Order: sequence, then C-alpha cells, then structure tokens
Amino acid sequence: MQRAVCPGSFDPVHKGHIEIIARATFIFDEVVIAVSTNPQKKYLFSLEQRLDMIEQTVSSLSGVSVVPMETGLIAEVCRQQGANALVKGIRNPTDVEYETPMATFNRHLSGVETVFLPADARYQHVSSTLVKEIASLGGDISEFVPQAVAQGLSEQFGR
Repeated sequence: MQRAVCPGSFDPVHKGHIEIIARATFIFDEVVIAVSTNPQKKYLFSLEQRLDMIEQTVSSLSGVSVVPMETGLIAEVCRQQGANALVKGIRNPTDVEYETPMATFNRHLSGVETVFLPADARYQHVSSTLVKEIASLGGDISEFVPQAVAQGLSEQFGR
C-alpha cells in the first residue's frame, strides 16, 4: 500500500489545497493530511478549528485522513504514519525553490520522497494569507474556500 503525507498549517485550507489532495488520491492508496502547528507562528484558527474545517471538507474523499502534527520533523511524521512520500503543491518557481532543499533533507533523513504536484491554473494565485486578508477587508472569498472555511472566516471577522 502506498501512503503519502500532505503537510501544512492550512490556516485556512483553501480549494487549491483540496485540489492537490484530491489529485494525490489518484496516485496513492492513502493520503494523510498532517496539520502542523509552529509555536513561532500566529494562527487565525486554532488547531482544532483547522482540523475540523479540513475534516468537513475532505469527508467525501476516499482514503484520506486528517491528523494533527506535533512540533517536530515531517520526516518523523512520515515514519509514524508509514508513509513513503510527501505531497506538496507547487504554485510557481518560488515554491519550487523553497521546497526543493526540504525535499532533499527529508529524503536524506528518512528516505521519504517528495512528489510535487503543480497547482491547477484556477488556484495558482490563491494562498491562505491572501484569503485571510481579503476576508478581513470584507471581500468575497467564497470561490476560493470550502463552505466550512467561508463560515469560519465570516465568524472570525464578524461578517
């Protein structure tokens, strides 16, 4: 069985993330979404909220599970999950430049390979940061986020 881990903070998860995860299910038997928490980072949504929004969104995808990722190395999460691959969405050359050294280190540390999936053109410009900024200013982000996230952002920003 081929299992992959798709890591991220997902603050919040958006349709670009979901599209990558859905495509990964055609390549791997199981896809584990590992939701990370970096103590040096400030999140809009709590870990529990992020887990809940993702679980609501991917519940219809077969072979997908969602786990919290404790602080530590993603290579260790792959070991714990029995995964032989990481899946990363790539939007642009900057993402490739950023992700390639991490892929090399992860392969060195645990033997896990990183699979880069290019983002669908519909979502190449979408990021969690931009989604939060637009939502905070009252913009309509419904085209780019799942319903659970749109509702969560609306509650966060009182709209």
